Amino acid sequence: MRNEFVAFSIISLLLVGIGYYFWSPILWSLVVLVPIIIFGYYDMFQTKKAIARNFPILGRGRYIMEDLRPKIYQYFIESDTNGTPISRIYRSVVYQRAKKQLDSSPFGTQLDVYGEGYEWMNHSIAAKSHHDLEHHPKIKIGSPQCTQPYDCSILNVSAMSFGSLSSAAITSLNGGAKIGGFAHNTGEGGISPYHLELGGDLIWQVGTGYFGCRDKDGNFSPELFKENASRPEVKMVEIKLSQGAKPGHGGILPGKKNTAEIAKIRNVEQGTTVLSPPYHKAFSTPRGMLEFAQQMRELCGGKPIGIKLCIGRKSEFVSICKAMTETGIYLDYIAVDGGEGGTGAAPVEFANSVGTPMREGVAFAYDTLMGFDLKKHIALIASGKIMTGFDMFRAFSLGADVCYSARAMMFALGCIQALECNKNNCPTGVATQDPELVAGLVVSDKKVRVANYHKETVMGFVELLAAAGMEHPSNINRTMVNRRVSVHKSHSYDELYPMVSAGSLLRAPYPKTYEKWMSQSSVDKF
Repeated sequence: MRNEFVAFSIISLLLVGIGYYFWSPILWSLVVLVPIIIFGYYDMFQTKKAIARNFPILGRGRYIMEDLRPKIYQYFIESDTNGTPISRIYRSVVYQRAKKQLDSSPFGTQLDVYGEGYEWMNHSIAAKSHHDLEHHPKIKIGSPQCTQPYDCSILNVSAMSFGSLSSAAITSLNGGAKIGGFAHNTGEGGISPYHLELGGDLIWQVGTGYFGCRDKDGNFSPELFKENASRPEVKMVEIKLSQGAKPGHGGILPGKKNTAEIAKIRNVEQGTTVLSPPYHKAFSTPRGMLEFAQQMRELCGGKPIGIKLCIGRKSEFVSICKAMTETGIYLDYIAVDGGEGGTGAAPVEFANSVGTPMREGVAFAYDTLMGFDLKKHIALIASGKIMTGFDMFRAFSLGADVCYSARAMMFALGCIQALECNKNNCPTGVATQDPELVAGLVVSDKKVRVANYHKETVMGFVELLAAAGMEHPSNINRTMVNRRVSVHKSHSYDELYPMVSAGSLLRAPYPKTYEKWMSQSSVDKF
């Protein structure tokens, strides 16, 4: 649209010039056309609004309509395909924090506090001042077998690949991570120059396609892995077993987005739709997976090695914990993605109906690790529609140590949920490989917005922590969060997700809820 506007302005001025000699007066032309052209060129060169930059004049219509619509519309409660309540106010909060605008609202809650599903945390009369707490808490990730543990922020950029996102979006996310002192997960698409340009900390995700450590036949290459994993920017390595939006399916990169540059990074054929396998070729059993993780740890010089998965068959996660107990090989962290997680492309059936939601998944993973007495070695990362400080508080109450966020980080970049991610037509330049659209996203502006969002959201969480009378995220437990299950009844999380005692899965008799999964699990079979 930028090129179209340039052509429009040139033709319009030529017509005005011709009209000067053939018609009079032409004042109306100057009054109408010249201001339009001036505003259009201003839109093209401003750096704050990607849509206006990509669509001069036309893009202004979106912002005008936003100002005209009734303010109450901003708080309208939508429902996604799973019936999960999503408030527009949360998206608005992300935008406000990213832009460092007023982060407050009048008239109290806009939610139905008696509606089923409403959740809240318990505050304390003996609340603390958030000024006295650590403003950017960090968690050390690394088991006893890790020689290069990582001090990880409690909120980090979740996995989004170069390919799914544009070069400018990746650079902005990494620049934000550098400014804010948090980590940027590469996604399974490999490490691109845009992940390295601004020097932010990286969590390198290795998926079933082994992009970045893949030989010509698509198998894992220890030599290529060592080369990339040894980079100083790479702080942790993550083996992707499954993704919440399409667990059991494998990643999808539409052919329209598979440019020559991306094809070279991934070692695939340009222009083809890239379908990652639904399983790993490097291992086929829980024992084999841990041996693979140990090989990676040795190749990268002792950096933390973890796995990412959406909980599916619970016996399989129990099998992984059994294997850690039997082999003595520990993972350094486990990232649990919820079935409600987002993606740039997924079959509708997988996105809507496969995979355990984040809350149930995190609670189960934590309880299982506690039951095998492994939690003391392993950090737990929660991922799945985490956008606010309360979302973080809720995840920590279930047992998480760290949070990932993808959706909110995209909002901070300027994403408007146009839902064009898989079509290469993203109007904001976030999820496209079209150079004209990518040009609308200005890194110098958006990296600051990403850092702003992170800082303000972590501070929001710290304020909640102080309101609960706590000093550290590890003090949060399941008694502190409640969920309304009907108009007349609510339960605390410790009632909804009853915990198992430490070490209770190391010997029979097992807790009744685990008897079936323990009998079905095996260290030599998923």
